[in-house]
Amino acid sequence: MGAVAEGSPSIRAQANLSALGLHEMAASLPDYVRMVAAGERGFASALEEMTRVEVAAREVRITSQRIRSSGFPYVKGLADFDWDFQPSVPRAEIEELATLRFVERAENVLFVGSPGVGKTHLAVALGIEAVRAGREVRFVDCARLVEDLEDASSRGILKKRLKYYAHSRLLIIDELGYLDVGSAGADLLFQLISTRYEQRSTIITTNVGISGWGRVFGDDVAASAIADRVCHHCHLVKITGRSYRLKDLPRDGPVKP
Repeated sequence: MGAVAEGSPSIRAQANLSALGLHEMAASLPDYVRMVAAGERGFASALEEMTRVEVAAREVRITSQRIRSSGFPYVKGLADFDWDFQPSVPRAEIEELATLRFVERAENVLFVGSPGVGKTHLAVALGIEAVRAGREVRFVDCARLVEDLEDASSRGILKKRLKYYAHSRLLIIDELGYLDVGSAGADLLFQLISTRYEQRSTIITTNVGISGWGRVFGDDVAASAIADRVCHHCHLVKITGRSYRLKDLPRDGPVKP
């Protein structure tokens, strides 16, 4: 500290900015000191530019942290989606969803299609757009969600856990149908969907058409009740085509050794 204390005002200011966590300003300070001294910038103009860059960097850090804490399995946007490989995806509709007007209207999105056709990628991309717009987003695998709610119920904290999932402006439930939920899980999901109904938006990805949800939930009545609330204000996107993960394999299957 002694060396810093004895340094020039510029060096001391730079050290103070770093200590305050204003690292972008600290890094650019010497250049702006030179520009102000040379008359290339006024003091107020230099300060405005430095703080603007610092604010932008802070927003990037906050957004990155929110993306990490939202539970996404990976970070991919719409720019990463291979539209040519999946021509059945209604690009104009997806881009409209990316405006997030559906979130403002508390509408839902249901992606239906076989494994690997891009359902999760599109759900993640919309979720990341929502995070960047300052919305609270939670991404969760359906089986894990049911397991979590069942555990909360067994410990007597179901109400608290339902409130946790219900609070997010956008909840993404991934892979409904890959594992059977059962009637107990169906009841818990019904409670969650009912809490969010017409209040918050939910995106669901599933490989099972709505007519097959009775098998997934083990209860036709519960399945119908859940589907009724999900689909009332809903954008249904059906995706057909080959799995992107298998795109490099020949169409007639893998080559045998």
